[in-house]
Amino acid sequence: MTEDRTPTSGTPLLDRVRTPADLRQMGEADLRQLADELRTETIDAVSVTGGHLGAGLGVVELTVALHHVFDTPRDKVIWDVGHQCYPHKILTGRRDRIRTLRQGGGLSGFTKRAESEFDPFGAAHSSTSISAGLGFAVARDLLGQKHNVVSVIGDGAMSAGMAYEAMNNAGAMNERMIVILNDNDMSIAPPVGAMSAYLARLTSGEAYVSVREAVKGLVSHLPSFVERGAARAEEFARGFAMGGTLFEEMGFYYVGPIDGHNLNHLLPVLKNVRDAKQGPILVHVVTQKGKGYAPAEGSSDKYHGVSKFDVVTGKQAKAVSNAPSYTKVFGQSLINEARKDERVVAVTAAMPSGTGVDLFEEVFPNRTFDVGIAEQHGVTFAAGLAAAGMKPFTAIYSTFLQRGYDQIVHDVAIQNLPVRFAIDRAGFVGADGPTHAGSFDIAYLACLPNMVVMAAADEAELRHMVATAAAYDGGPIAFRYPRGEGVGVEMPEEGVPLEIGKGRVIREGSTVALVSFGTRLAAAIKAAEDLEAQGVSTTVADARFAKPLDTELLRRLARGHEILVTLEEGSVGGFGSQVLQFLSSEGLLDHGLRVRSLVMPDSFVDQDKPEAMYAAAGLDAPGIVKTVFDVLGRDGMTLAQRA
Repeated sequence: MTEDRTPTSGTPLLDRVRTPADLRQMGEADLRQLADELRTETIDAVSVTGGHLGAGLGVVELTVALHHVFDTPRDKVIWDVGHQCYPHKILTGRRDRIRTLRQGGGLSGFTKRAESEFDPFGAAHSSTSISAGLGFAVARDLLGQKHNVVSVIGDGAMSAGMAYEAMNNAGAMNERMIVILNDNDMSIAPPVGAMSAYLARLTSGEAYVSVREAVKGLVSHLPSFVERGAARAEEFARGFAMGGTLFEEMGFYYVGPIDGHNLNHLLPVLKNVRDAKQGPILVHVVTQKGKGYAPAEGSSDKYHGVSKFDVVTGKQAKAVSNAPSYTKVFGQSLINEARKDERVVAVTAAMPSGTGVDLFEEVFPNRTFDVGIAEQHGVTFAAGLAAAGMKPFTAIYSTFLQRGYDQIVHDVAIQNLPVRFAIDRAGFVGADGPTHAGSFDIAYLACLPNMVVMAAADEAELRHMVATAAAYDGGPIAFRYPRGEGVGVEMPEEGVPLEIGKGRVIREGSTVALVSFGTRLAAAIKAAEDLEAQGVSTTVADARFAKPLDTELLRRLARGHEILVTLEEGSVGGFGSQVLQFLSSEGLLDHGLRVRSLVMPDSFVDQDKPEAMYAAAGLDAPGIVKTVFDVLGRDGMTLAQRA
């Protein structure tokens, strides 16, 4: 069926939509024009703010159809990950704020319960929507309610075991819910699209269950051109006839595949599954990431994540920096180590470019393993590699490594296996906000026996830490580094392994000791200069290790200074807590030493510019100076001066 693309009015329809209730007052003939306007608005907004573009463009028609067919917010639509939620935000009362996306005080780049009643469940990590949707469906039934629950999940997110765990549970419970599988990794040829749309309408109708056996017989009489020219339709038909699709085996009624950009296909199917009494139902919708914007369609990553860009050309604005990104330094350093040792391999969980593993893969494709969105599997897979004598570097963002924590404990640390954890996006992450901040890895790794935990103070230190991890076979070892560019230090050609558990002193003083773990070192040096200018002699040390601690260095600093301040871009319970535990157990707090720990706030910090985040946390140079003078007292006098 050919979709009618003739606009019914020259007036912008999007201006008439403040909430989905307005959209539901429109006729179906108007929805094509509305979708086109929504796509244009999304492109224009993201060109101003930057953010996730390709995924949203791929679900414009699906978003319009869902809000037209379902009675949101009474009906619950749960978007997986949230990368594709910008069109949804525009249609749900947030259009006037859409150009504040990912800005301080503005809209989140993901769905967020506190932001709108149309966001029933927040999501920025993938593969959660089916589990959450099942929870909503069960709660609905227990409370005697009648609304629909729809979970929208991408094909990439289906690589995570959690999605299948949820489907298995939902199928076993025979719970009435709808899962929309947004498949943007394939295309539909015209005859296949027409055939699949026909079958989807047939199978999603009221008679689906009762005529199923009859339809099985009819499938064998499909036209021969389908068999010859459409392998995917043939596979679907065979699976339908035999009841053999994976989703049906898990207890779901499977509908599709259907063209996710054709509203004439989407609307009748969504109406049918909305009105179906049985469940669960999975609707397979095929979309094109970046749809409708030529620069995105032609890009290898379909403009998944973009900075500000020119709408006409698609050219993205790039920050000018003389320093390489930490991610790039890691990738290049790992290549150096792999050239020296054939046992070095790289493991990532669906983030090769985000972690720098893509650089490694270009040189060593056979030694690179992308396990998909499956951090649990990735960690244990690396444990198996290590147990077999390889040197796996498991490169995962701090916030995503949380998903594999039991495997870190049970499969790696207890067995003391030398898995190397390269932890990108450690600390604040600016526009991505609390869901992607690397807040907790120091605390959740440093508490584990056998674990070595390092943090790079700059890009040169990161290169040395990659070499350290490659050389270390004594057990699991982790090194963390932030998002963004380095500080511009001179880079060594080769990394040199560091002595495990040994820090370094950057400058010597006598009154205050600033002990930094990670990239707050530059702020500590600046703070020391400011303190010295005000007559406060200050030592600056780079701890390098949170575990094992450099106990010799800490004893010397504790005995030789009046004040000791620890700095880290991590949560309470991390490096500062390890230091306090040591000082307490050694009795080094018994003789007047005053200790303060500067950490990330004990709260989830919304998106903002990184410099604003550091300032609010007291982790920039002025914040460090203020902490020191607060300890000294208002007059800033040291103990020696008071005496």
